[in-house]
Amino acid sequence: MKSAYELAMERLAKSDPDQGRPLTPEQKGRLAELDRVYQGKWAEREIFLKKQLDEAYAAQKPEEVAKIQQQLVRERARIEEERDEEKERVRRAK
Repeated sequence: MKSAYELAMERLAKSDPDQGRPLTPEQKGRLAELDRVYQGKWAEREIFLKKQLDEAYAAQKPEEVAKIQQQLVRERARIEEERDEEKERVRRAK
């Protein structure tokens, strides 16, 4: 008798048969490259925003500090989303 988990995994496999397909070495390399590129994008953006954040702290502007902190969160989410979309395109490529 199969568990509910096993049954759910079988249904999932039937709905997307390409999901379990192994990646080619080229795809693996491209995925690693995307990780490096987007890690660099995030580092660049983080340095820029942290500099602004430090300046806002020094100027004692709490509204600006909160605004920049929110921007940091949004930027990180945006960059991660872009990276994940690119990686999904690579995974789906045949």
